[in-house]
Amino acid sequence: MIQTFLNIFKIMELRNKLMFTIGLLFTYRIGYYIPVPGVNQGKMASTGGGGGLGDLADYFQLFTGGNLKQSTIFGLGIMPYISASIIFQLLVTVIPALERLSKEGESGRKKIQEYTRYATVGLCIIQGAVWMSFLSSQGLVFTEYTGRFFGMSFFYMIMSLLVLTSGTVFLMWLGEQIDEYGIGNGVSLIIMAGIVAQMPTAFIYVWQNATLQIGSAQTGAMDPARILFLVIAFVAVVAGSILITQGQRRIPIQQAKQTRGRRVYGGQRQYLPLRVNHGGVMPIIFASTLLIFPGVLFGAMANWTGWGFLYTVRDWFQSNEYPYILAYVATVYFFAYFWTTVQFRPKEMANNLRDYGSFIPGLRPGKRTADYLDKVMSRITFVGAAFLSVIALIPTLVAQSMQIPFMVSAFLGGTGLLIVVSVALDLVQRIEANLTMRNYKGFLGGDGPIRGDTRGF
Repeated sequence: MIQTFLNIFKIMELRNKLMFTIGLLFTYRIGYYIPVPGVNQGKMASTGGGGGLGDLADYFQLFTGGNLKQSTIFGLGIMPYISASIIFQLLVTVIPALERLSKEGESGRKKIQEYTRYATVGLCIIQGAVWMSFLSSQGLVFTEYTGRFFGMSFFYMIMSLLVLTSGTVFLMWLGEQIDEYGIGNGVSLIIMAGIVAQMPTAFIYVWQNATLQIGSAQTGAMDPARILFLVIAFVAVVAGSILITQGQRRIPIQQAKQTRGRRVYGGQRQYLPLRVNHGGVMPIIFASTLLIFPGVLFGAMANWTGWGFLYTVRDWFQSNEYPYILAYVATVYFFAYFWTTVQFRPKEMANNLRDYGSFIPGLRPGKRTADYLDKVMSRITFVGAAFLSVIALIPTLVAQSMQIPFMVSAFLGGTGLLIVVSVALDLVQRIEANLTMRNYKGFLGGDGPIRGDTRGF
């Protein structure tokens, strides 16, 4: 491992890319702490931002690279850009004009990327206006900036929206620069940097609350049994995340033989890899975001009407309640199948196999091949959604059963861990490719790339 790190710095091109990427990530972390003018940061830190939108800010801060809890210039993070990208990925599948544009090659993709940037600015304005209005309603904006325009003066509202929007656009630009001149996926690395930066806080909490008294009943106490469990659980969950992230169902593909003159070409046997976790972290992100709003909505309605039943329904959507857990699992399954349906096109894949002279042994090209691929994908998506449900609920269950803060148990699963694992694997594989291309031994040694195979599904 040490020799591999030394090999990285022996290659000038790879070393420059790595140092460029690290430099831009440092730039992001500096801007992460620059506050938005006019917000009472001291009062905001003491109150924690409170309310349902405060909880929403806590959740988004975990995986967006933003910092709404301190209302900094990067408060919105990179999430508006990700949301815009997801929206256009979905629109490409339902709007014929965008679908034709995506098939025009590089020029078409650049045009869709341009539309995505415009949509990012629009989402920044909407999200920034909602957040600044919430801060004003909570008395977190200095009185000299208050007014009748969403609780603020018109010019301060425009200024704050420009600051938040510029921060997100700058992060988007940083990600594109990393893509072009650095190594790894820029947007993913920014998100991972924001998640990893919160790990020292969890370690400090464990260190400060560590005790040698086994079985301590004190809330938040970290006795040796709890610490040992956290270490073992972290290693096990990371290993499981790697396996399920790289897991594939490999479909055998036979290439048809072609005779040209006296020579016979083709006839090779290959594999079509289908990912078990095809949706990645998207189902968890969609499910977690969607289930935040019922609690906020029913809470607001209960405060307005005073009906006791609405308070009961609001309590159902707390993260440690049984109805919430059932709704969470059902929503994860729904979005897992929804995302797979949108992204995975068995009919188009079957037609491509037929056009290239390939087929699945025992199946006729065309409709039967498409039906088989759809059936296999439905089965492995069920397994992938089950894994996502388990990995998403582990932090909540551990925090509730062991009486430890969620900021500690959050690194035992959930969206943040899956993002870190996926981005780290992608970064390792890219560095591995650069080292192997120059005849250097990579991180993975002689075992080849990380692979997973689930032939049983």
